[in-house]
Amino acid sequence: MASFPDKLYPSAGFYFTGYREAIAHAWASVDPATFERAAAMLRDAILGKRMIYACGNGGSAAISGHLLCDFLKGIQTDTALRPRVVSLASHLELITAIANDIEYAEIFAYQLRTMAAPGDVLMTISSSGNSENIVRAIDWARQNGVGTIAMTGFAGGRSAQRADINLHVAAENYGIVEDIHQSMMHALAQYLRQSAMTSGAPISHRF
Repeated sequence: MASFPDKLYPSAGFYFTGYREAIAHAWASVDPATFERAAAMLRDAILGKRMIYACGNGGSAAISGHLLCDFLKGIQTDTALRPRVVSLASHLELITAIANDIEYAEIFAYQLRTMAAPGDVLMTISSSGNSENIVRAIDWARQNGVGTIAMTGFAGGRSAQRADINLHVAAENYGIVEDIHQSMMHALAQYLRQSAMTSGAPISHRF
């Protein structure tokens, strides 16, 4: 797995070119068959009127919130699908209350214990795959019949080992990993939307 940057770049243009090349290599590391399995799990949850939960820290929390928008609103645009989606990273008041009164590592698992049910799906987003609050959420989900999809980078960490499905990006640069996690989220949402549209509809609608 190549590291980026692995040298000093003399200008912004050269850095941009190197970053773009590193993105291409990292994208090529994502397994299409695993992506297919993730899409199928999400599709089954949506059709079964189950909940989809997403969570992450920092930049990954932003992807979790963006996922809420693109899955809940984007997927149902021009389709009969009605996704039920919650970003566990979006409720600042609740997160700080759990972190302050209980433990930061419990901020996601606590919410799942309160709301989730067997058949739901949890999507975690963590470049390292080792964030304790992410791992605890996956562990709770697996012990309680909730499907798990982990987006990871670097070596994958504990999330990659414990999730039902691991969408792994073989890269060691946080920006590159997060860029591809965001793009995978978009690709999942757009695929699920277009797969529920009438034949020929995608070519006449903006995505």
